[in-house]
Amino acid sequence: MSTSIDIPAAESSAAAKGKAPLIGTSTTSHGGGYKKGIAICDFLLRLGAVIAALSAAATMATSDETLPFFTQFFQFEASYDDLPTFQFFVIAMAIVAGYLVLSLPFSVVAIIRPYAVGPRLLLLVLDIVALTLNTAAAAAAAAIVYLAHNGNSSSNWLAICQQFGDFCQKASGAVVAGFVSVVVFMLLVVISGLALRKQKN
Repeated sequence: MSTSIDIPAAESSAAAKGKAPLIGTSTTSHGGGYKKGIAICDFLLRLGAVIAALSAAATMATSDETLPFFTQFFQFEASYDDLPTFQFFVIAMAIVAGYLVLSLPFSVVAIIRPYAVGPRLLLLVLDIVALTLNTAAAAAAAAIVYLAHNGNSSSNWLAICQQFGDFCQKASGAVVAGFVSVVVFMLLVVISGLALRKQKN
């Protein structure tokens, strides 16, 4: 006497083969597309930040102005290198721009390999350092530009923008470009954090 039990092995295995790869493939493609989109956005933002940082440094470095009325012994001139704060701004923005250019290859690696954690983590740490330097330089320069426009009667700081209009205009534009770079860096830090968080999930 024999007892036979029918097991639908072929049907169950076929169903498993038909469903499992489909689920795994859709999840991977969705995650890869999401990460690749973030990496492309990161690269474009870095290009914009390079332009903003270079514009800030170049505008401030060329903000010299000499008044037309001067004598043989007295010459009225305003230049960025007369103020250490503006010198720090130019140097800091040049460093930030150089870092952004060097970070572009790592951003390209993140586009090619969206699941690579190493390049993304390195960019996140260095972006925070560059953001700190950029913010310090822009904030310090903004304080000097404010004094140049409005002066300070308590410390006998006279407003010079009525006489040196072009100088103040260029310095103000450089500070605005510096803060644009700060905003872009903040977006880059947020994007890197989102990419790493998605990787962990």
